[in-house]
Amino acid sequence: MAARLTATVRAATRAPRPRAAILNVTERAADRVRELLNVNNAKALRIGVRTRGCSGNAFTLDFVQEKAPTDEEVKAHGVTLYVDGKSILKILNSTMDFVETDVSSEFVFENPQAKGQCGCGESFIT
Repeated sequence: MAARLTATVRAATRAPRPRAAILNVTERAADRVRELLNVNNAKALRIGVRTRGCSGNAFTLDFVQEKAPTDEEVKAHGVTLYVDGKSILKILNSTMDFVETDVSSEFVFENPQAKGQCGCGESFIT
């Protein structure tokens, strides 16, 4: 006769690993998002990644009034951002900043998922 196998469950004795941030937002970026939300009378900024550009992927930014069912909510420095659920793996642990120079002002994403980018820097490959 075969031996009977049993299993038990015990509570974990160590703290769980912290969840990786979907998106980190600098104060400068949050301040600029806040200004733009007020000007555009929007509730939040939705961030996603779409297939386009010479390297294949590009960030998209859209003003929205409500969260889509698959969006992940990110609150940072008093602003609300939604990350498109289909884009999370391409955005995971990225940092969003706002940079102003003498000739431009733009949101800049530091993306650890990017393996390369096009010459102009607007699209990336994962």
